[in-house]
Amino acid sequence: MCLRERERERTKMIGTARPQFVLFGSSIVQYSFYEGWGATLSHLYARKADIVMRGYAAWNSRRALEVLDIIFPKDAKEQPSLVIVYFGGNDSTLPNPNGLGPHVPLEEFKENMRKIAIHVKGLSKKTRTIFLTTPPINEAQIHDNSNAQGLPLRTNEACRIYAEACLEVCQEINVKAIDLWSSIQKKDNWRDVCFIDGIHLSNEGSKIVSREILNVLKEAKWEPSLYWRSMPSEFGEDSPYDPVASDGKSINLSNFAFPDNDMWD
Repeated sequence: MCLRERERERTKMIGTARPQFVLFGSSIVQYSFYEGWGATLSHLYARKADIVMRGYAAWNSRRALEVLDIIFPKDAKEQPSLVIVYFGGNDSTLPNPNGLGPHVPLEEFKENMRKIAIHVKGLSKKTRTIFLTTPPINEAQIHDNSNAQGLPLRTNEACRIYAEACLEVCQEINVKAIDLWSSIQKKDNWRDVCFIDGIHLSNEGSKIVSREILNVLKEAKWEPSLYWRSMPSEFGEDSPYDPVASDGKSINLSNFAFPDNDMWD
């Protein structure tokens, strides 16, 4: 069985068909399911949508393009309702003189992101898209962040440049984008609390990403709405088997996100 066929078999729906949200990107996506923003989305949409992780640590936008048709085949029977895309942090790293490594020149990065956006937007009329920009980094926290000549491999300034490039592409082709580089730096002492290792997001950093994504989903004029409070819960009807409160009334918990239900309004 070829790679494309294996991928199709693996992504078939199980049981009832829910809307599918796909998170596509590098380690900021892959690691987001460990107490991060991906885990938060899975928690909030547990009975509303299937959150599908397609995160690949160390990848850049070049590698993303190589598998774009495999991950998002245009002839798939069911297309995602939402695709959240993140690339840029690895693209923005210092070029290696031997040509190896994840660096992608800025103009090529912009073209790659443009191609990804156009492909995803073309999957179906119902498919919505959000791009995340490169977040900031805490250079002082990064271990082994210099090459043989002592030059930094990653800088916050390079992240800014690639974040602005992503925003420029999204504005050009009318795709919603979240400026993580700016949003995270609005938090007091962001350098100290938003990262695990200076690059990847801590729980505090991920909370910012979660809130930014939910704000976009809440404010978007999309029909149907993809905001978690607005979407129906699977098997959400009242039931005689629901828990009964002290006043004798049944409690329908199908739209309740335990234990932090009020945190994500």
